[in-house]
Amino acid sequence: MAEARVAIVTGSARGIGAATATRLAADGFAVAVLDLDEAACKATVDAIDAAGGRAIAVGADVSDADAVTAAVERVAAELGAPTVLVNNAGVTRDNLLFKMSELDWDTVMNVHLRGSFLMARAVQKHMVDARYGRIVNLSSTSALGNRGQSNYSTAKAGLQGFTKTLAIELGKFGVTANCIAPGFIVSDMTKATAERIGEDWESYVAARAAAIPVARAGQVEDIAHTVSFLVSEGAGFVSGQVIYVAGGPKA
Repeated sequence: MAEARVAIVTGSARGIGAATATRLAADGFAVAVLDLDEAACKATVDAIDAAGGRAIAVGADVSDADAVTAAVERVAAELGAPTVLVNNAGVTRDNLLFKMSELDWDTVMNVHLRGSFLMARAVQKHMVDARYGRIVNLSSTSALGNRGQSNYSTAKAGLQGFTKTLAIELGKFGVTANCIAPGFIVSDMTKATAERIGEDWESYVAARAAAIPVARAGQVEDIAHTVSFLVSEGAGFVSGQVIYVAGGPKA
């Protein structure tokens, strides 16, 4: 690549997003580290800078259309036109159906689905102009159904349909769209789940790992590695796919 391609990774202040942003920077991309709180992105940006990469921190609420438009315009101005988008931003508001509030439902839908839609809509024009693009949406094994997560499961299943439709619409412009559905990953989000259900973290990880065919818990780097492949030049004939990165077969 004569000039570094520009990637935006949402929800990249920590966890899977941070690992993905760091990996893409190591792969040679200029990376916009985007999260709700711009200050929280500093650690990820600093790590990329220290490793000789190029990154900027961008604060934006992905569910806010004006904020998304402004963020993408800023990325284009400061780094260059973005042609890689990783929609990773997500939240959980777990509860059983009869206890779930409308706010619990709407918050999860707005971040995962509306956020991914707004980001993809804002970035696609840069991809179409470049006749090249890579979109990766983060789903979850919860898309197959998970107790206490009717909102999250629905949003993550919705992202799979969204991905397949983007692949059909944008393919003729040299743009691929794929979906990664992680299984159990050691992260702040899964630690919060263990706390919510009152389980000791180490015991929780051990129990989850015992049920996984490869006999270990997933790491954020496992997901970052898969993103790295999907956004690569060589993955141009892979589109509209859902890849379950879960240590064993799903779906």
